[in-house]
Amino acid sequence: MERTITNLWPRLRVADWTETRDTLHMWTQIVGKIRMAYTPSANHWWHVTLYPTARGLTTSAVPYDKGVFDIEFDFVDERLRVRTSDGGSRDVVLEPKPVATFYGYNMS
Repeated sequence: MERTITNLWPRLRVADWTETRDTLHMWTQIVGKIRMAYTPSANHWWHVTLYPTARGLTTSAVPYDKGVFDIEFDFVDERLRVRTSDGGSRDVVLEPKPVATFYGYNMS
């Protein structure tokens, strides 16, 4: 029997993950604004793009002070991770919460 793409992927109803979609949408906007603030401008807003990784999405390296940092949405471990070139790391659990609560986390 030949397998087609429609047989490989489960059906995803928007109503089943609306809360997750809305939360992720807001969080990616905040991360994009952080990247926009610290990355030199590029044509077509490419300096705010999030890139796919094996585990989720990342900002890639963002210049900051005398080093760099990156922010990764790790969908496997359900974490948002901030890593710095000096070895520092912080993370926040990916779960529904008000944007103000998320924005208020001290990631430094």
